[in-house]
Amino acid sequence: MREQTVGTSGLRTSALTLGTMTWSRDTNADEAGQQLDLFLNAGGTMIDTAAAYAAGGAEELLGSLLGGTVSRSSLQICTKAGIRRTPDGGVVDASRATMLDTLDSSLARMGTDYVDVWLVHAFDASTPLDETLHALEIAVNSGRARYVGVSNFPGWAMAAIASRAGRRPSVDVTQVEYSLLQRGIEREVIPAALALDMGVMAWSPLGRGVLTGKYRHSIPGDSRAASEHLAGFVEPYLNEGSATVVEALATAADGLGCSTQEVALAWVLAQPGIATAVVGARTAEQLTPSLAAAKLDLPSAIVEALDEVTAPSLGYPERR
Repeated sequence: MREQTVGTSGLRTSALTLGTMTWSRDTNADEAGQQLDLFLNAGGTMIDTAAAYAAGGAEELLGSLLGGTVSRSSLQICTKAGIRRTPDGGVVDASRATMLDTLDSSLARMGTDYVDVWLVHAFDASTPLDETLHALEIAVNSGRARYVGVSNFPGWAMAAIASRAGRRPSVDVTQVEYSLLQRGIEREVIPAALALDMGVMAWSPLGRGVLTGKYRHSIPGDSRAASEHLAGFVEPYLNEGSATVVEALATAADGLGCSTQEVALAWVLAQPGIATAVVGARTAEQLTPSLAAAKLDLPSAIVEALDEVTAPSLGYPERR
């Protein structure tokens, strides 16, 4: 698997990142271990997790694997903070205290003294950006994080925190949802990231699983859409418009002799500014086609055809 530079930083990572959102809840320890072995053997390096995933369970499971046959030096870890647990679930809280307390808990769960990338999980309108930025600065200066960034930030807020940071430390990464079914970041986030020399981590590049083609005819009983806690996550993309995109992918895949999953991922990796795409799976078997996508170079005609089918609507002031 090829390595790519994240923005203009010194960070280099694999074109695909292994996501762990399902770990310890839908993916047990054996399956997680198989996924990690498969990913590392394919040349992958970055693992993406978060304190909020399974209320810390995903980080704990990753930590247990690091304590076994997988060495810490063989992988890069990206985790996120900024969602505070409450009796009702959680609230966005990017205050300095919550951010740093969460980071310390994350490090303890994973059994490591640093993470390679630490992100603010979501934009918090109630906390000053300077306060959140101070937490990122403390994490880097204390050695607990090598690189920092943001996740799910609107373009203006991402640009604001990156501009205020300057080089103390620089905010090098933005992690946002991006796929043929969700191209909203092309309006402002990607142009801003390119202007600010930031790298983009694309999460859910398979449209929350819909672009694998598994929902073309029905909802499989073992799929996310059939899961009690993930059905609402997938449901927005189970519509007629998405079905049209999936059929276009299937046509392209048939012509190339590969899967719709590979074509969908290869399209994301071919877009400007994308440093890595975060792929998650419930099982190692489901992960295999995603790993193959890292080797696929799409013909320009197919990229252009998929662009046309899925182009986001632009209005004032983005449209020129």
